[in-house]
Amino acid sequence: MKLVVFSWLLLIGFCLVLLAQSFRLQVVLGKEQWKRAQQNRFRIVSLEADRGLFFDQTGQALVKTQDGKRTYLYPELFAHVLGYVAEADSKELELFGLDIGKKVGKMGLEREEDGLLRGSDGGLVEEYAADGTKIRSFSKVEPIAGRNLQLNLSITLQKTAYEALTKNNYRGTVIASTPDGKVLAMVSTPSFDPNVLMYGSKQDQSVILNNQDRPLFDRGIAGLYPPGSTFKIVTALGALETGKIDASWEVEDTGEIRVGAFRYGNWYFDQYGQKEGWVNLIKGLQRSNDIYFYKVGEELGADQLASWALKLGFGHKTMIGLDGEERGLVPDPQWKQQAKNEGWYLGDTYITAIGQGNLQVTPIQVQQMMAMVASRGYLCQPKLIAATVDRPKSNFSWQNLQYQACKQAPVSSEHINQVITGLQKACEPGGTGYPLFNFRVKNPNSKIKEDGINFIKEASGSAQMLRIPVACKTGTAETGATNDKGEYVKTHAWFTTFAPVEKPEIVVTVLLEEAGQGSDKAAPIAKAVLTKWFEEVRK
Repeated sequence: MKLVVFSWLLLIGFCLVLLAQSFRLQVVLGKEQWKRAQQNRFRIVSLEADRGLFFDQTGQALVKTQDGKRTYLYPELFAHVLGYVAEADSKELELFGLDIGKKVGKMGLEREEDGLLRGSDGGLVEEYAADGTKIRSFSKVEPIAGRNLQLNLSITLQKTAYEALTKNNYRGTVIASTPDGKVLAMVSTPSFDPNVLMYGSKQDQSVILNNQDRPLFDRGIAGLYPPGSTFKIVTALGALETGKIDASWEVEDTGEIRVGAFRYGNWYFDQYGQKEGWVNLIKGLQRSNDIYFYKVGEELGADQLASWALKLGFGHKTMIGLDGEERGLVPDPQWKQQAKNEGWYLGDTYITAIGQGNLQVTPIQVQQMMAMVASRGYLCQPKLIAATVDRPKSNFSWQNLQYQACKQAPVSSEHINQVITGLQKACEPGGTGYPLFNFRVKNPNSKIKEDGINFIKEASGSAQMLRIPVACKTGTAETGATNDKGEYVKTHAWFTTFAPVEKPEIVVTVLLEEAGQGSDKAAPIAKAVLTKWFEEVRK
C-alpha cells in the first residue's frame, strides 16, 4: 500500500515538473522562442535556365553567354537577323509569367524564337537560421536549358555582303539563298551593335537610336521600294501565261510613247538617244526595254497585271519569321479609286508594268520571286533556321520547325525557260548586267568539277578558272523629287541573279537606296557574293 502511494506521489510530482516547465516555455519564455522560430527563414531561389545559342551553317557560334552575360560575336553582321535581349517589360512579364528582371528577346530571332531559346527556369527552397546560416536546401527543380538554333546563314557570306555594302557607305540590303529558300546571307546597312543596346552607355545607345539613317531598320524585310525593272519578270510571265503574247511577239522600239500630253520613254533612248528596233521577249529582257514592256502591260491589262503580281508573291508576307516584315502594295484600279479617288489610266498600266508608280515591294519578295524562277516555278518560304540542336553538328531535331511546303506557282516550264533565256542573255555581252559578263571563278585543285554546262573550264594564266553561266535582272527604280525637266534625281539600284543557270545553287538580290543604276552599283556586290560562294563557301 505504501508502495502504491509513493508511486502516485512520484507521478504527480513528475507531472507538476512538466507543467511548470511548459508554463515557463510557453508563458515566461514564449515570446522569445516565437521570435527565434520566426527568424528561421525559407527562401525560394530561382535557377535561371541557360538561354539557347545561335550557330551558323558550319556550327560556328554567333553568340556566347558567360556568367549570365550574353555577347554577340559578330554584332554588326547579324544584328537584324539575331536581334538582342533585354529585361521584360510589364506586359511581357504578365504575358509569359516571368519574374521581374528576366530577359527576353526584343528583336529578330531572339524575339521570334524566344520561347525556344528561353527554356524553363528551375528553383529550390533554402532554409536559413536566425543568424543567417544556411541550414538546408530542398524541393529542387532543375532548369531546362533553351534550345540552340543552327541557322542556314554563312558567316563568310554574311561578312562578304556586309563589307561590300559598308565599303561605299550604302544604305541597303543583300539577301542570298538557295532556290528552295534556305537563307545563306541577309544583311541590312547601316547596322548596329546589339551589345551596345544591352550594356552600353546612354550616350552610345542614343547614337544608335537617334541615327537619321535608321540602323535598327531592317531594309531586307521592312523596306518598301518600287522594284524597277526586276518586276518585268512578273509582267512577262503574266502575259505569257494568259496567252496575251508568246516569245516571238514583237514591238518596235520607237524611243518613246506619247499618250495625250504624257510621254513614256525607253531608258536607252533617254540616256543615249538610241532606238533598238524590233524587240521580242528575249531581247526585251536582255535589254530591259521599256517600250516593249509598256506594250506587254497594255496587252495584259491592269487587273491581270495586279493579279499576277499577287500570284508570284507580291502583296503578301514571305513568312520569313522576323517581326516587322511588310506586305508591300500591288496597285490596281480599285485601289487607286479608293485610296486617291482617281481613275486608272493607261499610263498607270505602263509604269506599273516596268515596276514604277505606286507599286511597293520588299527586297525579300524580289528574292523569293527570283528563287521561284531559279527553281523552275516553286515559291518557297525563306528559311533562316536549319534546325534546333543540343550542340552544333549534333543530330538535328526538326519537331519545332514548321516551314510551309514550297508551292508550285501557276507558270509552265516552257514559259519559265523562255524567261530564263532572256535573263541569261541579260548577263552576257549585249545585256544590261555587264559586271557579270563571262563570270569566272578560281578553281584550284579542281574543287568544282567541270561539266561543260554549269561549270565550263577555262585557262587563265597559271590559275585554273571556271566560267559559270548566270541569269540576272537589273533594276533602276525612280524615287523622290524630279528636276525642272521632270526627271527623277535619285534612283534605287536593284540587281537580282542566280547561278549556274541550268542547276542553280544560289540566288542573290541587292537593293541600294538612292545609289544610282542597278548594273553599275548593285551588280558588283552580287558578283562578290557569287564569287565567295563558288570559291569558298559551297560544299
